[in-house]
Amino acid sequence: MFPEFGGLIEAQGQAYFTLATLYIENSTRNPAWCAGILPQLLYLVTAHVAWILAPRDPNGNPAATGQPAPPIVGRINSATEGSVSLGAVLDGEPGSPSQAFYLQTKYGFLAWQAMAALRTFRYTVNPTNVGSVFGPLGGSWLPSGFWSPGFAM
Repeated sequence: MFPEFGGLIEAQGQAYFTLATLYIENSTRNPAWCAGILPQLLYLVTAHVAWILAPRDPNGNPAATGQPAPPIVGRINSATEGSVSLGAVLDGEPGSPSQAFYLQTKYGFLAWQAMAALRTFRYTVNPTNVGSVFGPLGGSWLPSGFWSPGFAM
C-alpha cells in the first residue's frame, strides 16, 4: 500500500504495527470496526508511526538501517542558510494533543480526517449478556437462601 516503506524488514513493520495499536484499538469493540474502516486506519497509523521512527536511507526514505529518523516534528515552513535556521509547524491549528500527534505526517493527517466522524459522538459498547436477570438456570436474582426453583415472577 505504501511503497516508500519497502526498505523496512518484517520485524520493523510488526513493531510499528504494535505501536500503532496503542493509538487505534485493534478489536471489534472499536467503533471504526463497526464503520468498516478499522483496517485502513491501522494501515495509516502504522505508516504514521513508521515514518516518525524508521531509520532513513541516503534518499530520506524509511529503511531497515541508515541514519536515525529526523528529529523535526511537523512541516518545514522556513529555512535560512547563513547561520542555519529551520522552522517547522504542524499543519492547521491543532485543537488537542491528539490532533497535534496525528498532523505530524501525511499518513497521520489522513487517519485524523478519516476518524472525524468517530469523534462526533460518544461510543458505548453494547453490554454482553453473561446470564439473565433470573440467573443462569432461570432462577430468581435474589440472594442465596431466597432462590427457589419454583419461584415465579
